[in-house]
Amino acid sequence: MKPRISVITLGVADLEQSLTFYRDGLGLPTEGIVGREFEHGAVAFFDLSGGLKLAIWAQDDIAHDTGLPKQPVSSTAITIGQNVLQREEVDKTLEAAQQAGAEIIKAPQDTFYGGYAGYFRDPNGHMWEIVWNPQMLPAED
Repeated sequence: MKPRISVITLGVADLEQSLTFYRDGLGLPTEGIVGREFEHGAVAFFDLSGGLKLAIWAQDDIAHDTGLPKQPVSSTAITIGQNVLQREEVDKTLEAAQQAGAEIIKAPQDTFYGGYAGYFRDPNGHMWEIVWNPQMLPAED
């Protein structure tokens, strides 16, 4: 398998609420919800760096599409990491997430590897780490 991951999809309870959180609260660029004309097709895509997309899709629709029973979100099963260019961006991003309705799980603090990071949980229970790691700085867009 070649590592060509291009979309990360999060199952959400309320598509409109999640769109507001990610678009208005975190400022992620999107064209909004598309696919409403299809049963179980409404989804929103957000443009991330490097061509990666974040999608939000109703958990009920994911369960329908996969044939699996709907399960509760586990905040400890996976985290999504956003590496920022400057240490101060960690605080700013976590503050914006909290104002948008996220729960701060771990306040920003120095890390064992010489970085600075904190965690928030989005309104659907998905865990995000906001990190400044001087050894792994992202490319500037």
